[in-house]
Amino acid sequence: MPSNTHGFSWVPRILCILIIIFLGVFASDAFVAEHSMFQQVSDFLIHLVPSLILLLLLIIAWKRELIGGILFTILSLVMSPFLYSMNYEQNHNIFMSLGVILIIALPILLTGILFIISYSKRKPTAPPN
Repeated sequence: MPSNTHGFSWVPRILCILIIIFLGVFASDAFVAEHSMFQQVSDFLIHLVPSLILLLLLIIAWKRELIGGILFTILSLVMSPFLYSMNYEQNHNIFMSLGVILIIALPILLTGILFIISYSKRKPTAPPN
């Protein structure tokens, strides 16, 4: 019975696109009436950097699932302590800081794991002797 590995390979790609869109929406908070147009555009571009990094990783993972999966996994694990400490300094709330990690880093980790699984399902098996 043939497996549907082709359909599964779209799951991490779609998840990553949704994460990029989700993070990109937060870039719109750079548009504040009190700032000049130049300041707003520069703030907007700076806020888009995480989405652009994920887009670059998605492009890599699209062609090289294993490498992309490893990069997504490493990114999520490396950024988690930074996200936690940055948010804890702002709100001094452990649970809120952990919530930010669950909302941002966990989907990126899941994307990496899914790319690795997708690669392993596509990997040709050696013929039996």
